[in-house]
Amino acid sequence: MTADTPAKPDPAASNQGEGNRSADAQYRRGVEDHVRNHDVQGDADHAREAVDGPEGEELRRAEEEGKRHAKGEDPQVKR
Repeated sequence: MTADTPAKPDPAASNQGEGNRSADAQYRRGVEDHVRNHDVQGDADHAREAVDGPEGEELRRAEEEGKRHAKGEDPQVKR
């Protein structure tokens, strides 16, 4: 490739719209890496302590603010 030859577009970087397979694969690799290399139970315990502790009110306010900007709940998400 020369300086005046444009690089070929990376198919994985193109906009694939909804159902983006490369973004899905990247997300899944990230989740698998996190689960393998981090203390997930410790993270959950820390989050529970934060919500139940002094910063809990601030976290609940931040959650409500985020919900105001959301388009709605996914009906498939179980509560």
